[in-house]
Amino acid sequence: MLTLRQIEIIRAILLTGTVKGAAELLGISAPGISRVMKHTESQLGLRLFSRAHGRFAPTDDARGIFSQINEVFSKVEHLQDSIKMLKRGENRLFAFASVPSIGQRVLPLAVRRLKNAFPDLRMTINQVKIEESIDYLLLQRGELVANSYKIDHPSLISKPIGTNQLVALIPAGHPLETETEVAIEDIATFPIIGIARTDPYGAILARPFENAGLAVDFSIEARFGQTLIALVGQGLGAAVIDAFSVLDQVLPGVVIRPLAKPVTFRNYAIVSAEAPRSIFADALIKHLQMEMEKVTLSRLGQRPA
Repeated sequence: MLTLRQIEIIRAILLTGTVKGAAELLGISAPGISRVMKHTESQLGLRLFSRAHGRFAPTDDARGIFSQINEVFSKVEHLQDSIKMLKRGENRLFAFASVPSIGQRVLPLAVRRLKNAFPDLRMTINQVKIEESIDYLLLQRGELVANSYKIDHPSLISKPIGTNQLVALIPAGHPLETETEVAIEDIATFPIIGIARTDPYGAILARPFENAGLAVDFSIEARFGQTLIALVGQGLGAAVIDAFSVLDQVLPGVVIRPLAKPVTFRNYAIVSAEAPRSIFADALIKHLQMEMEKVTLSRLGQRPA
């Protein structure tokens, strides 16, 4: 059986008509070409080329073989072109989703890395709440969800991608504004805006109150983190939110402060346990991990201008 290397060398001699030309075309030595040709003809038990004045011409017996060699090589070139297209993401669509907190800042940074790696890749990016992730994946609307909560489901896998942290949002002019870090007990003495603890994201935001043994009655209850930010900006109360939701943002009327007793939680990439992941999903997971590692809370806690 001929190897692809033998086929490549035979075709190079066909194209150039000389051993030297074939060697230059393939970037290998002329003696190496000659050795392979002698071995190939011995292996096949027939002469592939007639030699005259340093030129190689196909023998009549081998013309049928050359026709098939060209056909094989054409298929190999098509395969290589397909691989190149895959590496660029050409003619591919990658659908995935994120919860709002990761989608605010970290996800776009990871998507920029993904686009640099696969410049021709088309993407569809959705935003889902934590509890919507299962349906999104099981109904095959997309391949991955960047989530702030581990999902225990036999058909899904939760892959850790990084750690997030809770911070306090204080209205400008609030008595706690002058503090460099805020105790959750002090926040609880003022009106608080929050998300229902029956909501998985709301349960995460409630952890510092629960850790302190505090029963909190929200003066205003919202559904999304961005609504909390806007309400705090209107001076309607303080709130606790995850750091990624306010990362690198200028929030009018809002002061961001770290909690005196830090509360951290893991973020996950949720994928199907039953369907193989694409190279794009694996790459996005890697880029999310890299971006979350780069995030430092030293970029938080700055008073807006």
